[in-house]
Amino acid sequence: MTISTFPQASQKLEIQGYKQPCDNAGLWKNHVPFSGSPQKHPYNPQIILLVADPYSSNTSYFEFNTSDISHIEELPNIVDPEGQTITMVRIWVKKSSAAVRCTPFIVEDTRRP
Repeated sequence: MTISTFPQASQKLEIQGYKQPCDNAGLWKNHVPFSGSPQKHPYNPQIILLVADPYSSNTSYFEFNTSDISHIEELPNIVDPEGQTITMVRIWVKKSSAAVRCTPFIVEDTRRP
């Protein structure tokens, strides 16, 4: 009997422990949390895109300046049906910062003929 499968090297699984911000009360007082999947902006490295619910059929995303983000927390990743993981984070954005909320939609005439 021959062995057709051999043990293979496993990938390193890194787990980062939760690090509480140095001033938790100040964070809640001066910032607003947003959760989602972070993405690079297509042409501006000073802006981060945050997709609120990547698998929703009615998704939206936010654009934030990286200079307005004071703290980032890693959340549990989500996995799609094909097995690909999507990183999820909670970012803390300074209050009164300028940001963009975008909700894509299909243009249709809603009038009845």
